[in-house]
Amino acid sequence: MTERVIPSPVIDLESKPFYEAAREGRFLIRRCIATGRYHWYPRALCPFSLGETEWVEASGRGEIYSYSVMRRADPPYAVAYVRLAEGPVMLTNLVGCDFDALAVGQQVEVVLTPTAGDGAPVPCFRPAAD
Repeated sequence: MTERVIPSPVIDLESKPFYEAAREGRFLIRRCIATGRYHWYPRALCPFSLGETEWVEASGRGEIYSYSVMRRADPPYAVAYVRLAEGPVMLTNLVGCDFDALAVGQQVEVVLTPTAGDGAPVPCFRPAAD
């Protein structure tokens, strides 16, 4: 099956460290310094406390919270909400898998997927190996 080409992300000053780490094969998320709560989408201020945040390396593990397969697209692709092991839920793509074998609650792992042109990799997920 042909994989869908993902458009390159728009990189700004706030997201630059995330994409630099992704190019190195690391998946970062933000954590509130005051409360220790993780959040997605990465931003400088915590959405819960409005406190300062810091970049931390995430486990890259999670589970499918919800998903949908776009079968009429050419090629077909799957979008999902994945609950990260650290707690936040993120919107992402599911790649490198049999769409008919996907299930809510299924364990997944991050795959930093190349984007169009020389764009930075973006976090997608595939079923976990174990």
